[in-house]
Amino acid sequence: MPNRLLHAQSLYLRKHAHNPINWWAWSEDAIETARRENKIIFLSIGYSSCHWCTVMEGEAFSDETIADYLNENFLPIKVDREERPDLDSIYMQALQMLTGQGGWPLNIFLTPDDLVPFYGGTYFPIDPKYGRPGFLQILQTLRRLYDSDRAKIDGVKSEILTNLQNSVLLPTQTLSDELLKLGLEYSAGILSAQMPGTRFPMIPYADAVLHAVRFDFDRYDAREAVTQRGLDLALGGIFDHVAGGFHRYTVDATWTVPHFEKMLYDNGQIVEYLANLWALGVQEPAFERAIAKTAQWLKREMTAPEGYFYAAQDADSFVTPEDAEPEEGAFYVWSYSELQELLTSEEFTELSEQFSIVPAGNFEGKIVLQRQNSDQLSQTAETALSKLFEVRYGACVSDTFPPARNAEEAKSIAWSGRIPAVTDTKMIVAWNSLMISGLARSYAVFRELEYLELASQAADFILQNQWIDQRFYRLNYGSKVELLAQAEDFALFIKALLDLHQATRSIRSDAPENQTDWLAAAIRIQAEFDEYLWSLEQGGYYNTAKDASRDLLIRERSYADNATPAANGIAIANLVRLSLLTENLDYFDRAEQALQAFASVMEQSPSACPSLFVALDWFRNQTLVRSSIEQITALETQYLPTTALIVIDALPENAVALVCQGLSCKEPALTQEQMMQQLQQSQIRSR
Repeated sequence: MPNRLLHAQSLYLRKHAHNPINWWAWSEDAIETARRENKIIFLSIGYSSCHWCTVMEGEAFSDETIADYLNENFLPIKVDREERPDLDSIYMQALQMLTGQGGWPLNIFLTPDDLVPFYGGTYFPIDPKYGRPGFLQILQTLRRLYDSDRAKIDGVKSEILTNLQNSVLLPTQTLSDELLKLGLEYSAGILSAQMPGTRFPMIPYADAVLHAVRFDFDRYDAREAVTQRGLDLALGGIFDHVAGGFHRYTVDATWTVPHFEKMLYDNGQIVEYLANLWALGVQEPAFERAIAKTAQWLKREMTAPEGYFYAAQDADSFVTPEDAEPEEGAFYVWSYSELQELLTSEEFTELSEQFSIVPAGNFEGKIVLQRQNSDQLSQTAETALSKLFEVRYGACVSDTFPPARNAEEAKSIAWSGRIPAVTDTKMIVAWNSLMISGLARSYAVFRELEYLELASQAADFILQNQWIDQRFYRLNYGSKVELLAQAEDFALFIKALLDLHQATRSIRSDAPENQTDWLAAAIRIQAEFDEYLWSLEQGGYYNTAKDASRDLLIRERSYADNATPAANGIAIANLVRLSLLTENLDYFDRAEQALQAFASVMEQSPSACPSLFVALDWFRNQTLVRSSIEQITALETQYLPTTALIVIDALPENAVALVCQGLSCKEPALTQEQMMQQLQQSQIRSR
């Protein structure tokens, strides 16, 4: 019999709808019920493409004995972290305080009266194994403790709550001259590190090191570090060389075997990063191909008919409709004999020269394609990859490939190729914004109009559909809008709009007709952001609006970067850009106040917040160029990390551009060489 989650909008919640556990969604009713019945709240947080979340759903959460005990003695609440990143952030921080580590599924136990946690963990097996206790054993122990030794629980809670409250009390201080170099150099060290184990894209760090290329460091070669990261991404098994799109991470240090889920937020960031590398002058053919193939994947598999982008694709997929459980990577990997059978001798030989292909394989006897070099692939190799594409998707794939929205759909549809992984089709504003930014930057660099069309359609969808009663909303489930926007939605969408504004200009001849005024939209949304999420007392932006924070232990102002950049780093850079584009110094003043609010964190934990150092770079080296459409169009193809560009018709006589920094402008540049010299000097004022 299904539980309360059957009709949830979230794919992750619906995956638990047939568990014997009597799940609740996070709500006032759930919390009040726990208080009335004096039940510990068991809060379980995850997301739809999380592998170990899926494992636990099929094991402990499907066990009748565990469910009976849990339902009788606890109030179980299930949360999709992609819907509620604010809740996830608070309780993940608490879990790290309790155990010294975190991850998903995030399973944590709260006392009902105050929602303060006292015990937690990640994956719990049914029976003790992997050095972890069995889940039923944990439940029984915690219930006995709650009933007989509340003082012990209260002691743990008191420490956790005090630490959580202290974590949001950041002392403000002035910004030192040395701070920028300190932070950028830390990011260069992190990006350059050669450690064993998993490899993540870590684009917030890579972006900071891109900013660092124009500065000299004693210990690290920033240009070498960003180039190597680009090569690792574009050549490694983390990239789907057959059909485009980047997987989440690799499980090894050689960038070979990925965890096969594809997340929209990774792909948006990586596309923008590779485009910026190209603009920097690192013009490896593999970078251009990776961007183009990812855009094709996005259009084919991840774009809704309405124009927005879906959230993610699972790592696991079924090999046959009769399979009870999906296999990780089944949609993507190949056997050696399969490649020999599908390809001609010439194609197989050429592909083997271009990619790492050996009889033993590199992933459980199968082959994950990984390139050997970054040169342009031969036509023979591309033909071979096209054949593999046809085997995977079927010979008659058009520009669109319909998503499998759940496991039942994946197994019941008569696919002409392999059974695809399930796609989470929800629209998340923040993640769409990252992809819009990546496409906008790629359009500016490569002039591929399709990139701009995809970005514009998604941005217009958000502008036209995500406001209810003049309030911005985070999610869209097939025309059903839910949950007020959080700081990352505001910050990243404003950035996306500014990126579109910089990439298009209203007079660009190849821009789509009836182009939206992206700058005006950014200004309007920034006003709502400031009204509902700005901290008047401390500076910076809270994660959640002031009228949507009743159920939160604390109001956080996120500054630490994770898989996505922190909201405050992006927001501060936006404020500087807005001040340049509008000449409204109120934005600049607010940026300075926010940076001072986080200065102590930047000084004490520079490795945690690369996006704040990118914002500081914008603040200290902000540059504005006013010039003709021809000059601006040429400048857009270059990497100018702290520069805003404005097209003007009336320049001083014989001038090609006006280069301004802060409140002062340099003498009119009379030649392109003089303009570039002024521009380069303006961007390295902080050294």
